[in-house]
Amino acid sequence: MGAVYLARDNRFSVTKYVAVKEIVPQIGDEAVRKTLVRNFEREANILATLNHPAIPKIHDYFTLGKRTYLVMEYIPGKDLEKVLDETEGLLPVQQVVIWAIELCDVLYYLHTREPEPIIFRDIKPSNIMITPSNHIVLIDFGIAKKFQAGQKGTMIGTEGYSPPEQYRGEATPQVDIYALGATLHHLLTGIDPRDETPFTFSERPIRQLNPEVPIEVENIVDTALQYNAEDRFRDANEMKEALILVARKGGAAYHQKGTAAIFQDYHIQPIWVFESEDEIRGTPLYHKGRVYIGSYDHNLYALKADGGELIWKYASEGGVVSTPAHYKRAVYIGSKDHHVHAVSIATGTALWTCETNGPIHSSPALSDRHVFIGSDDGYLYIINAETGRVVSEINGNAPVRSTPLVTNDAIYFGTEHGDLLCSDFSGKIRWHASAKRAITSSPRIANGVVYFGSVDSQFYALDAKTGWTLWRFRMERGTISTPWVTERHAFIGSADGYIYCINLQTSKTVWRFKTEHQVSSSPVLHKDAIYCGGVDGYIYCLDAKNGNLRWKFETSGPITGSPIVVEDVVFIGSTDHRLYALPA
Repeated sequence: MGAVYLARDNRFSVTKYVAVKEIVPQIGDEAVRKTLVRNFEREANILATLNHPAIPKIHDYFTLGKRTYLVMEYIPGKDLEKVLDETEGLLPVQQVVIWAIELCDVLYYLHTREPEPIIFRDIKPSNIMITPSNHIVLIDFGIAKKFQAGQKGTMIGTEGYSPPEQYRGEATPQVDIYALGATLHHLLTGIDPRDETPFTFSERPIRQLNPEVPIEVENIVDTALQYNAEDRFRDANEMKEALILVARKGGAAYHQKGTAAIFQDYHIQPIWVFESEDEIRGTPLYHKGRVYIGSYDHNLYALKADGGELIWKYASEGGVVSTPAHYKRAVYIGSKDHHVHAVSIATGTALWTCETNGPIHSSPALSDRHVFIGSDDGYLYIINAETGRVVSEINGNAPVRSTPLVTNDAIYFGTEHGDLLCSDFSGKIRWHASAKRAITSSPRIANGVVYFGSVDSQFYALDAKTGWTLWRFRMERGTISTPWVTERHAFIGSADGYIYCINLQTSKTVWRFKTEHQVSSSPVLHKDAIYCGGVDGYIYCLDAKNGNLRWKFETSGPITGSPIVVEDVVFIGSTDHRLYALPA
């Protein structure tokens, strides 16, 4: 009775393709013919009112003789039924979850139209297009209808995908939720519900047919397929939120822009937020149920980790960008007031202060009862942690803003003139290596290799004993980010806006994730996820294996400090004056 053609719109000088849907009423029954035309007109009128990335746009509608035509946006790709036919075995679970999130998004859009919701009434694989960019588009709105409460009509739909109430001529948003559940069951198990007795999905448990499906996904599909409409999800958005939690856990590769289905900050709710009086540029410290954080308001704050309540605050005379460090009964910080401060954990009062000849941007490292910290006066100071007395000074000949790396027999630190120094504990320089610009990034060591980044756009790997360069990895711009190093990989941010994962054996890119601004923050690995802040104001959670976005949370200012993750809670500060506790 009809066909869909690929056509070219000749009104434009450039090649513009459109889809032309044609209805040819070949049925002699005039009443049936009028019904077909009426459904076709309904599709045109519905599409003309909609604006969503997963719904094709309508360009024109006209009749020639007894044939009626609908000119629509051409959607390249193939429908899910064809995808199923061409796939050997079963589809990847993660991919199905991503498509399901997008379907929930477009259904919620339809179900919340004003003044009347629109019910699609025929969700099934053949009505879902997959574009070359791997996103979904709903096609064939021929039986979609505007919903009026209490109204019944003719049973329209596809057997196997339609819920019981649709056989009674009812059409509510729960009709589409059931059909989506049936579609997901088909995609995850490969069993076509049209070949089975209707409403018997419970006899074909998903995980028995596909053990790769997480129990959470099975529960979501089972909820959508409940026989009684009131036992299903209240709306498509509730189903979408449940799927997003699964996608976050599984590291879904989902970061499409321009749709409401993007993982946005509203999916992540802070556990608590603490507000200081000025910018928070540094990284917090966690110790025994407390979080310590410095602020540009000159204060060091001690907070309860489970609720963010203030325990005490300690005032220096300069901004604090230094990350606190802990040893026994004290917390240690550097300040722009030129001093290193040892603060009592119990009372929040000073135990001692040690003066340097410059502002302190470096963070302290604690080892063997000593504090190691750099100063803008060009020296690395070794200070007795108990008394505050300077034991040794190592001349770096330039401001030292990197946090020193202290091992059993050596100290490694960078300078703003581009030198990486290796010293013994007496202050004798064993070797130094030179970058072309500042080394603010703090060094890390693994398997006898020292890794660090430089403002000269290079990420370096040096032999820890000799300082010889083993390899260099070039980024598009410089970095002050400190790398997170594992046995096989290094993760680092850059001013080029990327977060990189680098293979340590090959010195090649494994993946890189593009943010919307520079990345000064240092990545943190927790379980199978990378957490990192951006100057764009977002904290990002990425899948460590492939760099796919799991979620991002927006703060109100650039993030220059780094996160810490403790007991599945992410603590991170922002220049919006706030310290956030977020669920990992």
